[in-house]
Amino acid sequence: MATKAKTKAGKRKWSAKVTKESDALSLEKQIFKSKDPDKIAASLKHSAEQSQKRKASPFQSAISMLNFYENRAGENLSRRQRAPLEKAKNKLRKLFGRSEK
Repeated sequence: MATKAKTKAGKRKWSAKVTKESDALSLEKQIFKSKDPDKIAASLKHSAEQSQKRKASPFQSAISMLNFYENRAGENLSRRQRAPLEKAKNKLRKLFGRSEK
C-alpha cells in the first residue's frame, strides 16, 4: 500500500517539478499574478522570443506556458484571477499576428 501512495504522490508532483526546474522560458517573477493582460502577454512574448531552449515557435511556447499555468492552478483560480489570463491569450495572438479577423 505504501508503494501505491508514493506512486500517486509522485505523479501529482510532476507539474511542480516542471515549474521549478524548467528553463525553457525565463519568466518574470509573479507575472501570472498581474491583473494587466497587456503586461502578461508582453512578458510572455519577450521570454519566448529570447529563449534559446524552447522546442516550438515563440508563439506556441508563450501560449503553452500560459495554458500550463492555468491548468496547474485549476479550480484554485478565481474568475477574477482567470479573466486577465484569458485576455492575455488574445493579446498574445495579436502580438504574434495570429488573431482571427
